Amino acid sequence: MEVALVVGVVLLALVFAFSNGFNDAGNAVATSISTRALTPRIAVAMAAVMNFVGALLGTEIAETIATSIIDLQGEPASLSLTVLLCALGGAGAWNLLAWWYGMPTSSTHALVGGLLGAGIAGGVAVQGSLLWDNVVLPTLVSPVVGFVLAFIVMVGVLWAFRDAAPSRVNRRFRVAQTASAAAMALGHGLQAAQKTMGVIWLALITVGTVGATDGLPLWVKLSCATAMALGTYVGGWRIMRTLGRRIIQLDPARGFVAESVASVVLYANAVILHAPVSTTHTITSAIVGVGATRRLSAVRWGVARNIAVFWLLTAPVAGIVAAVATWAAVAAFGV
Repeated sequence: MEVALVVGVVLLALVFAFSNGFNDAGNAVATSISTRALTPRIAVAMAAVMNFVGALLGTEIAETIATSIIDLQGEPASLSLTVLLCALGGAGAWNLLAWWYGMPTSSTHALVGGLLGAGIAGGVAVQGSLLWDNVVLPTLVSPVVGFVLAFIVMVGVLWAFRDAAPSRVNRRFRVAQTASAAAMALGHGLQAAQKTMGVIWLALITVGTVGATDGLPLWVKLSCATAMALGTYVGGWRIMRTLGRRIIQLDPARGFVAESVASVVLYANAVILHAPVSTTHTITSAIVGVGATRRLSAVRWGVARNIAVFWLLTAPVAGIVAAVATWAAVAAFGV
């Protein structure tokens, strides 16, 4: 039974990584497409490649996911694997729902919510202080930093180019967006793929395939990176429209600033804090930040409100679905 559960966790984790790719594809390329800095085909292909590269650049976030949310040490292997399987199911179900409605949502929040819901339902201990310090606090702070920093940087850009011809400025920033979109896609790969790697790592540690200090196997890195890159290439066009056009009509300068600021926030959390944060929340907040420099009425606050509602629902709904699935598995199979 344990072998089947491990295989199930690995396969479902790769499906989740794929859904993460198409659900979050808009994070990296929506602004560049909406400002016509890149064509959709080129933008998505570039994002897929950079996602793959970013996924191979580190393992620190995978370690945080594996050690800072729930504690599976000492638990029966069948229960631990069932918890991981149900957590992925709850998170993946939420990703599909958000994609269907075309709303940018956080795969990070969905996965954390799924792990907490399944863990609590399975009677597994929650890593209280580690969870708050390493996951919850950075997740709450990052969107605020993204909004404020994007607003400040955009004000500086407007002041610096206040006497320049708009057509020339737009042309230069449209070229610069190629680099900022690539940086955003790299940051997304660095953040998002490692979260799935962390779940597979937990499963392998649970059954003793690898030791807790052995490091992440190369095949886990490559498979998760490939799954997410393929998902990105397939693309989430509904979500791209929401991020690129429905919140605010972006110009190349604002698109460049939003992508650059979001990239900096993602890199800082990954490299310095080793904290898994939401790429969706970070880029969305940065877009709202640069939009607010035009005038508050330029931001479509109704769309922003709907996005915020989905943000608030992500972790609870994914957690509830995962908890129900865990209770059902325990009752049906006596795990």
